[in-house]
Amino acid sequence: MSNNNNNKNFTKSMSKIDVLFLSLGAMLGWGWVVLSGEWVASAGFLGAVIAFILGGLLVIFIGLTYAELSSAMPETGGGLVFVKRAFGKKSAFVTAWGVLFGYVSVVTFEAVALPTVIDYVMPVEHKVSLWTLGGWEVFLTWALIGTVGSIALTALNFFGIKPAAVFQNIFTVAIVLVAGLIVYGAIAHGDLKNLDPMFTDGIGGTLSVLVMIPFLFVGFDVIPQVAAEINAPGKSIGRIIIVSIISAVCFYLFVVFGVAVALPDDQLLKSQLATADAMVALFGSPIWGYILVIGGIAGIITSWNAFIIGGSRILYAMAENNMIPKWFSYMHPKYQTPTNAIIFLGILAAIAPFLGRPALVWLVDAGGVGIVVGYLLVSIAFIKLRKTESELHRPYRIKYWKFTGIMAIVLSILFISFYLPGMPSALVWPMEWVILGVWCLIGFGLYSLNSMKVSENIFEKSENYTSE
Repeated sequence: MSNNNNNKNFTKSMSKIDVLFLSLGAMLGWGWVVLSGEWVASAGFLGAVIAFILGGLLVIFIGLTYAELSSAMPETGGGLVFVKRAFGKKSAFVTAWGVLFGYVSVVTFEAVALPTVIDYVMPVEHKVSLWTLGGWEVFLTWALIGTVGSIALTALNFFGIKPAAVFQNIFTVAIVLVAGLIVYGAIAHGDLKNLDPMFTDGIGGTLSVLVMIPFLFVGFDVIPQVAAEINAPGKSIGRIIIVSIISAVCFYLFVVFGVAVALPDDQLLKSQLATADAMVALFGSPIWGYILVIGGIAGIITSWNAFIIGGSRILYAMAENNMIPKWFSYMHPKYQTPTNAIIFLGILAAIAPFLGRPALVWLVDAGGVGIVVGYLLVSIAFIKLRKTESELHRPYRIKYWKFTGIMAIVLSILFISFYLPGMPSALVWPMEWVILGVWCLIGFGLYSLNSMKVSENIFEKSENYTSE
């Protein structure tokens, strides 16, 4: 088994349940609250179910490559570690920088989602208009809600992985309980006639939901980032990745069923928050809509928390591998957390609400490309390492590895194609392409600068050795 110095400062304090809820909480987020009506309206009940089952299977192929590699190399950094071992430092940097972009985009977006959702529960008239960006007026009082949330979650992660994990567990349980309420309400009070039509717009409707699936399931890859902190055998780490993906698929299917039996077509099309409106329709009181939205707030927090954990570990691993400044690899002597990396992500999240909602949507869309590029490189590394290091101990060993690897590569390329011009999820020109380009340039600059510094240090050491 690989033994990397990335692990040296971390303590194995996360249980199997902690890890499962970390991944599941990351995948559930806020999308299920706002998008469920669109899924059912676009594809019909059965069309949406087929899209989620197909999409879940696609993500499982990618998840299986991560599961095997994580069990073989349970080190901080996940994809960075796997790709570096297969292809070297440059490819590993591209992988880590791409995934980090996706994580940063989610962390900053959740800081904007929080005040948006709290406005739904407790509408207030916001004060002190600051500016208008992308047609969105930013108010100081609105932005400060997101900033305060950012400070709270940053502090939680600063003081150790275990407090953050306990917090994650509680809020993930809250989301699952809300889903249980939806299912109970659907069975007890739902109208099966609302399931008609089973299909809307045929294959096109199902595909319109399918293109959203990869982005709803981003989060299982947080597990490899914290592999060095998991108090469980390598085989368990691989299993938890797959179990978390299957659990997320089941969750989304339950939500689709609940919304579909609760609301007829005309209400689905009018609804701004279909899942909340479905709860009101099923239980007959507006208070249930608020309970649902509280579950949505829990989803925002679990996703946000998970990506702070994952993002800070990527930054730490990159710094340890001399890809970015060493400052990011500082570990707190008492709390055993990469505190500088956590504070950096916290600052980005605290600033984000001041950019308004449109700017953050651009960032999330562009960040999705980075994560899928990471998936592609890990999938290729999976096949390469099976060929070049067949003797590597793999506690979670996939039987049909060639088929799995090829499927993961093909699907990753398919997901990347969704972002290209002319596709349903194409990046918006010019803003989203500019954001993607700027992130790539920053990465190129950072890598070049740190490579020069490492070369200079090696040269100085060799000169000193020669003079001695």
